[in-house]
Amino acid sequence: MFEWLIKFLKNNNSSNTTETQDPMKKFLIVGLGNIGEKYENTRHNIGFKILDFLAKKEDITFETQKLGDVATFRFKGRTFILLKPSTYMNLSGKATLYWLTKEKVPLENLLVITDDLNLPFGSLRIKTKGSDGGHNGLKDTQDKLNTSKYNRFRFGISDAFSKGRQVDYVLGEWEEEENKKLPERLEKSAEIVKSFGTAGINNTMNSFNGK
Repeated sequence: MFEWLIKFLKNNNSSNTTETQDPMKKFLIVGLGNIGEKYENTRHNIGFKILDFLAKKEDITFETQKLGDVATFRFKGRTFILLKPSTYMNLSGKATLYWLTKEKVPLENLLVITDDLNLPFGSLRIKTKGSDGGHNGLKDTQDKLNTSKYNRFRFGISDAFSKGRQVDYVLGEWEEEENKKLPERLEKSAEIVKSFGTAGINNTMNSFNGK
């Protein structure tokens, strides 16, 4: 009568053991942004926006936990941990390091998603290392991880602002034309995240950079 339950428990325990023994199948995806309703639709929050889009596609919800909102899903045998830090942009590295350590995710399985002023709107660029480029979220991440060699996914927001207006621009909301193009760009961004975990960073760069 209880054979199905015994079989279920055995399979469930077996999969948990496998996951514990194989940390290479766990991936931490960190979307950078600022918490609070007033920042929700700003350019600087594209990291949050991409993770929200992906969570909706996977039918999962974020839960508020230590230093951030977290959601998890499985895809092709991999576990994807989505993190939206609650530390505000300038302390993004604190949350990233905490969850890397807590979940025992290898550094090479980390992907940080951020906005980039140096790329045209909607341009997608994946890299395995680089400077912070003046981005405070990346700067703190580099400081906390003590390395610049970590995977980052940069989403172009362009530099269409006048001198001295950079802060207003990145903390400003998307223009009407940008909002029309965002859904397709978010779809492509979700594909990038899944590709990173299943095909690897190099194949992902080859397949999506500049697309």
